[in-house]
Amino acid sequence: MTAARLAILQTVRNGDHLDVETIHRGVCDRVGQVSLQAVYDSLNALQRGGLLRRIEPAGSPTRYEARVGDNHHHLVCRECGRVTDVDCAVGHAPCLEPVSNAGFLVDEADVIYWGICPGCRSVTTEVAGP
Repeated sequence: MTAARLAILQTVRNGDHLDVETIHRGVCDRVGQVSLQAVYDSLNALQRGGLLRRIEPAGSPTRYEARVGDNHHHLVCRECGRVTDVDCAVGHAPCLEPVSNAGFLVDEADVIYWGICPGCRSVTTEVAGP
């Protein structure tokens, strides 16, 4: 594995649902200048290899995480964009497989819950007042 790909893995593992710009800065801090295109290419390769997971919440930047191979979903704050892992209520794999695949070869499933995180709720409460 190249130094840049190793740095990407370390950056994502040490972060929390990082976007590409943040990953790029982290990689450059670790190994020196690396092109943004090289980071995109490496992220795609690492995802295809099952080492990273891509999260694409609607209206938000694509993010990456190192938590792979289990059955978890994501909570996304509508105010600040914070992404938080949440384990599946069903348990392991059932909710990731459709009842009928209609002839598709399913290679990915993603469940995203949307709401307002505790930090943004407390700010809203403070602004609104009693």
